[in-house]
Amino acid sequence: MKHVVLEKLTADELTQLLDKGNEIVLNPKGKSMLPFIRQGRDKVKLGRPMKIKQGDIVLACINGRYLLHRVYVLDGENVTLMGDGNLCGTESGTLADVVGVVTEIISKKGHRHKPGKAWLWRHTRRLRRYQLKAYRKWNRIFNI
Repeated sequence: MKHVVLEKLTADELTQLLDKGNEIVLNPKGKSMLPFIRQGRDKVKLGRPMKIKQGDIVLACINGRYLLHRVYVLDGENVTLMGDGNLCGTESGTLADVVGVVTEIISKKGHRHKPGKAWLWRHTRRLRRYQLKAYRKWNRIFNI
């Protein structure tokens, strides 16, 4: 298992590591993937993106910035990404910008599970503000 620091790698170098079959595990930063991926608690395992589908969580390098977001719209070679913890705001790029796809989410205790497509979450964006507010309150109370 190879842990990498994204800031020290270019997208091409990361792609080469994945092409060679390296297992790359990242510590995600930020709150954009709440509640499914949490900074400081979860890690993600990346694989080489073979066939990207709507709902996949991907690592993309857009305008020199790495983003770990979910694929919301896939239109030919164009892809629109949005974090699960975001209320609005998307990033647009192409399939060539996608460096890796999340194959596993690893919890603090070492439990591994495959990420789902979050169909219900993606289709209830109007309710997301309230869902995230409840999640954050629950998290504060029970310190999970």
